[in-house]
Order: sequence, then structure tokens, then C-alpha cells
Amino acid sequence: MPGTQLTVTLSGGEVADARTVVKALEGAFGAPDELPADENATVRTATFSAGTGRGAPRDAGRLSAPVTVTVQGTPQAVRKASETLARAFTAHDEGAAAGDQEQERQLRLEP
Repeated sequence: MPGTQLTVTLSGGEVADARTVVKALEGAFGAPDELPADENATVRTATFSAGTGRGAPRDAGRLSAPVTVTVQGTPQAVRKASETLARAFTAHDEGAAAGDQEQERQLRLEP
């Protein structure tokens, strides 16, 4: 998916949990533009600018607490991210919204 942009918004858990989720997506999307780093933030974000990953989820590790993840981008990117996260974690679909060229899906990931 060259040229694809995926924005990931994470809430809940610690910064380490946000990094764990991002690490799981790296196999499908390549490295993010920047890793979540702010220890004091309640909402963290990561952006992937191109789908250059191998497509397989990485063994990201375990979450210490539930994390709510919103993925936003093209329908293909959102579908791929949702499937990747569902394979890597226990995921509950919390809903979706679709626009003309972008989609948004919210998942709740459990430890």
C-alpha cells in the first residue's frame, strides 16, 4: 500500500502499552513516523506514512491494561490495521465510521 497514511490514536494504559500496539502494527505498515513517548499524556498518537511492512503481525508483547485504539485512513489501511490488531491482541470492535475516502474504526484491546 505505498502512499497510504494510517493514524493511530491510543488511550488507556501506559506509554509502554501504546508502544506495544504500535510495534504490532510495524509488521504490516513499517516503522511509524514517531513512537508514542509522552509519559504524562492521556491520549497518544502514531502515524504510519506508507504500507511498507511485510504484512505479518509482529510479536509485540502483552498489554498491562486495556487500551482503546482508533485507526483512521484509507479503507484498505483501516481493514489491515484492524485485522493485524485482532491477531495480536484480544480485540473488541467498538464501532466504525466511513467517509468518502477515509474510514475510522475503534477497537478495545485487552491484556
